[in-house]
Amino acid sequence: MQDLIFPPLMTGMAIEGRESDPFDTAIAQATLGVDAGLIVYNLEADRARATLILAPDVALTQAMAMLPVAGIGFQNALGALAPPEVAVHLEWNGRIRVNGAKCGGFQIAASTTDADQEPDWLCIGLDIPLWPAREEMGETPDETALYAEGCAEVDAANLIEAWARHTLNWITRWDGEGVKPVHDEWRGLVHGMGEDIDIDGKTGTFLGVDENFGLLLRRGAETVLIPLTQLLKD
Repeated sequence: MQDLIFPPLMTGMAIEGRESDPFDTAIAQATLGVDAGLIVYNLEADRARATLILAPDVALTQAMAMLPVAGIGFQNALGALAPPEVAVHLEWNGRIRVNGAKCGGFQIAASTTDADQEPDWLCIGLDIPLWPAREEMGETPDETALYAEGCAEVDAANLIEAWARHTLNWITRWDGEGVKPVHDEWRGLVHGMGEDIDIDGKTGTFLGVDENFGLLLRRGAETVLIPLTQLLKD
């Protein structure tokens, strides 16, 4: 596997094999105290996975903004590499949509689940299918793969490198300008706002998000707030 080139403040760790999960590896590395900025990646013929380790010096509630930041970084990266007609949108829960269909997504874990505590580390994992798992895409019309959507010329290594660069740019903006620029950019990319959605068995209308990207879900006469911390993996 080729070594990827990352911007200053970021380093790479390549792993290989279908069973080698960058997300699990990154969590193990973070637990051992590795420096923030490490990206663990595994590039296969049909799948690209990468996990970024961060250490935001804010409470977990605010640090969860790194999930939409990483999503914006991916949209910006693919937008720069893919043909202009390829549309990339983000779901609140971390999923990615390409040309309207689900195409991989993000997962997130932290050293704590206490919303008011500053996490020692935060791991954000990206998982993108390059080729469809099934030959007959018609069996899963709401799911797709990157190369099935006109992106066959997008090199997976270049995509992960670009994701790192664009994500670092948005982290810098978030750190210097606050969360507003992230909100403004994300609102233009989010999928399903104003529509009925299902979040872990809770159905309702997706009204928007609060200042910490908690989802506002209208269910009948009441509006329920679902915090972004609910997406944390164990």
